[in-house]
Amino acid sequence: MRPELRHLRAFLAVAEQGSTNRAGAALLRAQSAVSRSIHKLEHELGVELFERRARGMLLTEYGRALIVRARRVRAEMERARSELTALADKGSVRNAPLFGMLISDRPVRALVALAEQHHMPSVARSLGVTQPAVSSAVRQVEASIGVVLFERTARGMVPTRAGEALALRLKRALAETRHAVADIAALRGITLGTVTVGALPLARTRLLPESISGVVGKYPGLRIATMEGTFEALAASLRAGDLDFILGALRPSGFASDLQGEPLVDEELAIVARCGHPWVERKRIPHADLARARWVLPRVNTPTRTLFERALTERGLPPPDVVVETSDLAVLRGVLLNSDLLTAISPGQLSYELAAGLLTMLPVPLPDTRRIIGITRRTDSIASPGAKVLMDEIARRCPAALASIER
Repeated sequence: MRPELRHLRAFLAVAEQGSTNRAGAALLRAQSAVSRSIHKLEHELGVELFERRARGMLLTEYGRALIVRARRVRAEMERARSELTALADKGSVRNAPLFGMLISDRPVRALVALAEQHHMPSVARSLGVTQPAVSSAVRQVEASIGVVLFERTARGMVPTRAGEALALRLKRALAETRHAVADIAALRGITLGTVTVGALPLARTRLLPESISGVVGKYPGLRIATMEGTFEALAASLRAGDLDFILGALRPSGFASDLQGEPLVDEELAIVARCGHPWVERKRIPHADLARARWVLPRVNTPTRTLFERALTERGLPPPDVVVETSDLAVLRGVLLNSDLLTAISPGQLSYELAAGLLTMLPVPLPDTRRIIGITRRTDSIASPGAKVLMDEIARRCPAALASIER
């Protein structure tokens, strides 16, 4: 359940005008229609948003929490109008109900789903409506804005540049409405909602799973989902509001002005082999032996591969002889356990195998490969209560996680 845009618009008008009469006049709607929107919101959220007084309507504690998200939704719609105006052929777009939040959520969800899936029958099935209903919703929004949002191609219904820009803003607006429900529940002492985390390899093996286990037992109303992929793909989802945060190796501070990183721990690469490897008993591995070693490593241009190859170059060594290229941890683990190949990896990714004595780190320090692990968020975001709980748990566990790796 999430508040509908049109009801949030009525809520904003009442909060800013101080009464349903003045809000109706500002929105060119009947006072009774505005009142119904407020009652609908209060019924769905299970709280009173206003104190009804003779001199007007004042926000309650719950109303003050909701207005923060509602204003952020309105800001996204205003940005959508500005961006589509810049992309429109005639330099302007019509003053459509969509931009004023005077629209039901069904066409909004249809636009977002079509931009993602490119297939109208799939969108209809996911929304529980007919295909003509989806087609009609898209056509009505395009006609009201005066801009083409989708093109029919061999790959399906592909969004135009204007369609992509609008879908991004709509997704972010819908994310704010979802967080609004969790914000109000938190004021009632209930932590609920779904937290979606972008999981990069450095945190995927131990830190994230143990942190998730630490919160789901305490907060039965909380749901956690993870999304895996490259940093670039996850960053795109973060910008769209599909992710609450990314956990893993941080990018440099100047990587993107709209993203911010919170450092938690740092970790350097280690050279890892099976415990029966011929070099396990050595106290020192000569550079000449490293030059002759055979490796299982991630593909070229991945962060780990780039760091390791740079470290070899700085030691005057040739590029590694890579026999197996993989970023799949299960494949990597299986190859190491069943061969004398070596790998360069952050030890936290193989912490269970290292602790069990199946794999071991060879005595080759690589301090110049140190990377910072942390949380990446949108600079302008306000975390949901559930996301705050999970991020706090991750931060709490970081010193222990680092110590266990170093042991």
